[in-house]
Amino acid sequence: MTDGSEGSRMPREWVAAALRRERTRAGLSLSELAKRAGIAKSTLSQLEAATGNPGIETLWALAVALGVPFSVLVESPAPAVTVIRSGEGPTMHAENSSYAGTLLSAGPTGVRRDIYHGALEPGAPRESDAHIPGSVEHLVISTGRLLAGPRDATVELSPGDYMSYRGDVPHSYEALEPNTTFVMIMQHT
Repeated sequence: MTDGSEGSRMPREWVAAALRRERTRAGLSLSELAKRAGIAKSTLSQLEAATGNPGIETLWALAVALGVPFSVLVESPAPAVTVIRSGEGPTMHAENSSYAGTLLSAGPTGVRRDIYHGALEPGAPRESDAHIPGSVEHLVISTGRLLAGPRDATVELSPGDYMSYRGDVPHSYEALEPNTTFVMIMQHT
């Protein structure tokens, strides 16, 4: 996640409001949620005050601890018609790889699916912990080549290739060429 300015950056206020809302719904204290997510209470307090600047790993840990899809923590209010131009939209950056994911669509109430545009450069792979139980990831490769899937069963993918796998197990993505991009659909049961 980047700072709260305009453009492709996600306002901190979105995350802060969503964290407060979901923590309250779950009936958890700051201390308990921080403990469950494996983060410092002060970090969570800063995030809820819209002064923190979390990476994608921190937000995933909080989503899993709250038992909600990741998109619930980063979605904005939806207009009647949505157009997200290339290079725009709420973008989150990984802490330990070049991965950047842009939320294109969060599943509306009753529909548990989210759509992301992903971009990754060669180098450190994007290691992802297990998501909430029942999660399934669907990938369609747009450009470049990607090594992806559960950590013990990764598959090399090229433009136009489709893959699905359980997202509730540890998995990874590794760009094998520069400018590797893909569409990812997260399905939650």
